[in-house]
Amino acid sequence: MPQKILYVRLPCNPIFPIGVVYLADHVHKLFPEVEQRIFDLGTVPPLDFASALDTCVDEFQPTLLVFSWRDIQIYAPVGGRGGNPLQNAFEFYYARNPFVKLRGALGGLRLAASYYTELWRNLGLIKQGVKRAQKYNPEARAIVGGGAVSVFYEQLENKLPSGTIVSVGEGEALLEKLLRNQGFQNERCYVVGQTKPRDRLIHEQPAPLEKTACNYDYIQQIWPSFDYYLQENDFYIGVQTKRGCPHNCCYCVYTVVEGKQVRINPADEVVAEMRQLYERGVRNFWFTDAQFIPARRFMDDAVELLQRIIDSGMTDIHWAAYIRADNLTPQLCELMVKTGMNYFEIGITSGSQELVRKMRMGYNLRTVLQNCRDLKAAGFNDLVSVNYSFNVIDERPETIRQTIAYHRELERIFGADKVEPAIFFIGLQPHTHLEEYAFENNILNRDYDPMSLMPWTAKKLLWNPEPLGSFFGEVCLQAWRVNPNDFGREVMKILEERFGCADLEEALTAPIEPKQAHQKQLVALTS
Repeated sequence: MPQKILYVRLPCNPIFPIGVVYLADHVHKLFPEVEQRIFDLGTVPPLDFASALDTCVDEFQPTLLVFSWRDIQIYAPVGGRGGNPLQNAFEFYYARNPFVKLRGALGGLRLAASYYTELWRNLGLIKQGVKRAQKYNPEARAIVGGGAVSVFYEQLENKLPSGTIVSVGEGEALLEKLLRNQGFQNERCYVVGQTKPRDRLIHEQPAPLEKTACNYDYIQQIWPSFDYYLQENDFYIGVQTKRGCPHNCCYCVYTVVEGKQVRINPADEVVAEMRQLYERGVRNFWFTDAQFIPARRFMDDAVELLQRIIDSGMTDIHWAAYIRADNLTPQLCELMVKTGMNYFEIGITSGSQELVRKMRMGYNLRTVLQNCRDLKAAGFNDLVSVNYSFNVIDERPETIRQTIAYHRELERIFGADKVEPAIFFIGLQPHTHLEEYAFENNILNRDYDPMSLMPWTAKKLLWNPEPLGSFFGEVCLQAWRVNPNDFGREVMKILEERFGCADLEEALTAPIEPKQAHQKQLVALTS
């Protein structure tokens, strides 16, 4: 029987579904005879999810359904579709006013209801799609993959229909073997009810893949709602320049999902893909790499790509990406500005070199500052977002003062109005070093359920442990109360008023051993 593949992107925020697009493109290049269609529930009104899926299955009658599940929102550290879970949690756990605590509890209930409703709804859509497809093709089966599945693949084993193939990480090699009727047991996957997920499955390396430019003429033919993402240039359209991340940041799951081996897509192919989108009116691009410049040895690849973009004549575009700010040179800074980079995110997590080292992030904060000066000198004048996650491992008053000092230096470089502090509290993810740290320090039991949103679990998954947890809860509640429209800057202001600002050199110097005196400071602070 000829294969017919229906890609179903399960409901999520309207973000360009680069994963299913690349899968469909890969299959078409190898198996041009296979019929394919993309059905994006992100473009469908919620009340129509079930009926629209039925209609699509009835029309296309697939033999294989590939479900892409991007989000399982167990605990977003910042605002999400269900409101602001960070504020709800802090009001519930830390507010002294009983009415504010009640408001936080009600907000948390709404968040939990939204989370479990989405979870059950998506599981129901998968079962519904498979059952409907089997009316036309009794042997029809499903593959379920995507970012959410890659993180929570173990917990989904008992929730998905028997026979479902659960794909972890990249899916091209798995689909290729399935279509060739070859054994796929060695791929990063398992079959619900038939095989068990291997131990440390997510840590296995993905298959190498030579990526070529996506054929958007073909994608537009098989994706009826493609133009949804082209209207009025509202969206940043995803383009991938590489896969993999070589780092070991203690809280990040990218490095295990995509693997540590960085695989570069040829610059000519990336530009050819961008050109197809450019000719369709796209001017905003998001490079979807885990890191656009993951390490210094990949600087030349970034230079080559940006130079090819200039040579292509696409001079009126804008682009953004996750970029490690320690991997820049004056030449790269000039090319980034010249090619239209209009958003820069510094994900340093802390302005204390000591804490950056303890989180295994590999950043040199002194280098980051110099590179920011080079970027400013090159003409970058757009907004800079700086991510700070307070109360990480061994946070204490002096490291808070160091972070304040570092932030004020960034303001001196770019201008205070251009530097926006984004205050996060790390969401603990499975398969990370931070999870192992939580096990070893008796913060979590090894049999905990990472998909649980019960209050006693959620408080631990939102990384804000005592003895500083209550203090930061109080600071954040004050910031929301005083200046909710500029929350990040208000948090930094309150912290500076309470602790002062360290000398910058202190922030940039990491002692080999932590200072012992900080225990007394913590006792005084929390007493």
